[in-house]
Amino acid sequence: MNHFPNHEKYGLCQQIRNTMYDVYNLVTECQKRYHKKTSLTTLDVKHEQLRMMFKLAFDLEYYGYKNGKREHSKKEENRRYIAISVLINEIGSMIGGWIKSEQLK
Repeated sequence: MNHFPNHEKYGLCQQIRNTMYDVYNLVTECQKRYHKKTSLTTLDVKHEQLRMMFKLAFDLEYYGYKNGKREHSKKEENRRYIAISVLINEIGSMIGGWIKSEQLK
């Protein structure tokens, strides 16, 4: 996460990293649990928190940084945010599909 300003290295950047790990761990937990409803709900909430943190970083214009210094144009900031958003949305679609498949059982 060297693409955030230095003052966010242990703030929002760390929160995003921890939430990404939480999402990963919850996916593993959901795979192993027999009753998945609560775990899938928690996974869905963590995913939304992750989405909102990346949106906050965009709103604070952090995608314009590289190695702690502002180096990118608005166009590049937008491109970076869109690329990340597409991936986060894809994960959300997978989680939504998983929740629906569990509801049909």
